[in-house]
Amino acid sequence: MTEARPAERSDPTLDPAVATLQALIRIPTVSHRDPERVDVAAFDRFLDELAAAFPLVHARLELTRIAGHSLLFRWPGRASDRPVVLMAHLDVVPIDESAPWQHPPFSAEIVDGQIWGRGTLDDKGCLVAICEAVERHLAAGFTPAQDVWLSFGCDEEVAGEAAQLAVQELRGRGVRPWFVLDEGGAIAHQAFPGVEPPVGVVGVTEKGITSLELVVEGRGGHASTPAKMGPTTRIARALLRVEQSPFPASTPAPTLELMRRLAPHAPAALKPLMANADRIKPVLTRALIAAGPEAAAMTRTTVAATTLEGSPALNVIASTAKAGLNIRIMVGDTVAGVVEHVRKAVRDKQVQIRVVESGEPSPISPYDGDAAFALIESTIREVFPDAVPAPYVMMAGTDSRHFTAISERVYRFAPFRMTKAQREAIHSYDEHLGVTDFLAGVDWYHRLIERIS
Repeated sequence: MTEARPAERSDPTLDPAVATLQALIRIPTVSHRDPERVDVAAFDRFLDELAAAFPLVHARLELTRIAGHSLLFRWPGRASDRPVVLMAHLDVVPIDESAPWQHPPFSAEIVDGQIWGRGTLDDKGCLVAICEAVERHLAAGFTPAQDVWLSFGCDEEVAGEAAQLAVQELRGRGVRPWFVLDEGGAIAHQAFPGVEPPVGVVGVTEKGITSLELVVEGRGGHASTPAKMGPTTRIARALLRVEQSPFPASTPAPTLELMRRLAPHAPAALKPLMANADRIKPVLTRALIAAGPEAAAMTRTTVAATTLEGSPALNVIASTAKAGLNIRIMVGDTVAGVVEHVRKAVRDKQVQIRVVESGEPSPISPYDGDAAFALIESTIREVFPDAVPAPYVMMAGTDSRHFTAISERVYRFAPFRMTKAQREAIHSYDEHLGVTDFLAGVDWYHRLIERIS
């Protein structure tokens, strides 16, 4: 592991990388689907602060600006036949002002050894850790064995175009990455009931993301004379029918491998189930569904009703009612199949189904006996010796899904320890990252770059 700097030995909070992360968290780089709502000045300040914090990265690496505020760096290696792409994003989701944050979301306060604030986990922690690892290597005069590209997006949280433009840039240069590594899994503590060691989960695929809008139109009118099955009631019934019609459950290959790797660490009653996962898939699938929402999401396409819109006033019957569905499509399912499933579940021709955005699941990247996955896996074992590395299906979406167009090895892993509470804080309130956990993440990226061959 990388030799600790003096500041780290005496007080981790004094490490310059920690101060940099705090400074960048304090800049509210909130992305919005409506460009008019984006604070462009905040993104400008962020990039200025990043350049000041990492002068060698900006002076010695080749930089291409993408889509205004996205950055694509090339760090020339001793060879370029197996280039590697390390990814992160600098934008964050908006703050729910009514949420009970323990500490102000853009304060970056350090309390009880934790850095608190929006973006610590998603995804400024990874961005700063990557830059700090590269800066240390540059200061030491290190040259990587292969070209290393750093791709930092500015609109990941709104599924923007920056990552696609970065892919176009790389394709235009003839770059075919040996592997791509983006945010995703983590050193997940309390990941599975009864399993004591943390799990170093590496996403080898991710679910597709599709959003549908259900729309019902009617006459509307005065609330004193309601008719049966008005727009809002019809929308409510449609949502209930969708929830009562879950997608078929199954257990994909990466999840079976995850179970096999966890089997030695599972309670005695679960060992046979997990060790023989591929032979008793139906039983395992039912067990995962029963284990709670996080585990159940590993088995099927999920649907969440996220937005509702109806009447503008309490005494007015809505003339149009709308509901938004956010769907995460499991490997093996398709957008077309999802739309048809929802249509059959709703069973109402008066409910219009509009596709707002669509994305198919990502292909499964190799993990069994693959050299790139083995490199990530062994680096996890080295820096986090108590963790069990394993592949998994990532439920959330990342910019890296676009990179499957130029690389067959796209992995998703953030090298930070995260408790269940921390994972639940992503896109919610009380997002935080341990100071020592952040610095271990810096070491992980540093070691990974060192071991690329």
